[in-house]
Amino acid sequence: MDYSTLFSDDVASFMPSPAREIFKKVDLNSIYSLAGGYPDSATFPTDILKDLFSRVMDKYGAKALQYGGTQGVPELRKAVAERYSVNEENVLISTSSQQGIDVSARILLNPGDVVLTVDPTYLGALQSFKSYRAEIVSVQGLKDGMTGVDESILKRAKLFYIISDFQNPSGKTLSLEERMDLIGLSKKYGFLILEDGPYRELRYSGQTLPTIYSLAPERTIHLGSFSKIFAPGLRLGWILAPQEVLHQIYVCKQALDLCPPILNQYMAAEFLESGELDRNLEKSIALYRDKRDFMLSLLEKYMPQGVSWTRPEGGLFLFLTLPQELDCVQMYDKALDAGVAYVAGSFFYADGSHRNTMRLNFSFMNKPRMEQGVKILSEVIRSYLG
Repeated sequence: MDYSTLFSDDVASFMPSPAREIFKKVDLNSIYSLAGGYPDSATFPTDILKDLFSRVMDKYGAKALQYGGTQGVPELRKAVAERYSVNEENVLISTSSQQGIDVSARILLNPGDVVLTVDPTYLGALQSFKSYRAEIVSVQGLKDGMTGVDESILKRAKLFYIISDFQNPSGKTLSLEERMDLIGLSKKYGFLILEDGPYRELRYSGQTLPTIYSLAPERTIHLGSFSKIFAPGLRLGWILAPQEVLHQIYVCKQALDLCPPILNQYMAAEFLESGELDRNLEKSIALYRDKRDFMLSLLEKYMPQGVSWTRPEGGLFLFLTLPQELDCVQMYDKALDAGVAYVAGSFFYADGSHRNTMRLNFSFMNKPRMEQGVKILSEVIRSYLG
């Protein structure tokens, strides 16, 4: 049977994730994976999960196993609101921050609408925007306006997507000046800002900056995630937004998942309210700071001349730029045959450019395996340099 005649027009706009394709084909334990954005499992609070479960079942009983409200259980919404100093009515719990990206795109974008973003940007966001047939326009920077974008495009823009802290893939953080410039442009041209913040609490150095949402809540949808500060398997995040926008997300979300996992939400609420999140986060930050610093030292030690990289203040990623003549997409199979995986940086550019870049993750592997992986990768790069 020819199923292609039955598919919707949207299917042609779907794009697969190269990182997910790697994980589908390769056992992560059999290679040196610098590719994914997996947290270190040592940061998962396995020692208290049984206690959290018992507390939740004692407190809520069968209610924790029942359906719940689409907007999330009141206990978790209240805990998130108190932690981030917002009103509870502006909080909606999502099934991961990725769902937050997709549901925001779903309620705002028509085919052909312009979405602005900074090059490079998160691949999962590009996948979502393309699936709704949006026109994605990338800018090179935000300081003193948007570089390389015609005003006619800015006037058509409906949404600007940005990871303001420890961006994926580059690891860069927007300065306060850039945040204020973006807000000014949003007011001038009328677009909303979709601020993705899954790594915000993973800061290892530098000064904490206010979220764009806290500076301009009427112009911003802010997305948060428990995946990096609790456990990704719980599939929980949150959305902060103006009430009118949040209502449309609420109605749309009813058709997507009915409600986020109720048991997981109560466990997350207990995790926050008990102070366990902050205690666990302190340990996670110490671990990741050490891993970041170690990978930076490995790059200094092993990488050939002509390779440069970012030095992020937090998050999970470094971004490498290789000599212009190298193609990291073409080089990938050779690297994988040698036993090391990365993600080519061109996948994070809307136009597929910058093929001489790659994203490396420092959170997943232990230090001995990380060193071996970086060493092998540097040898592969050297082999292409001649």
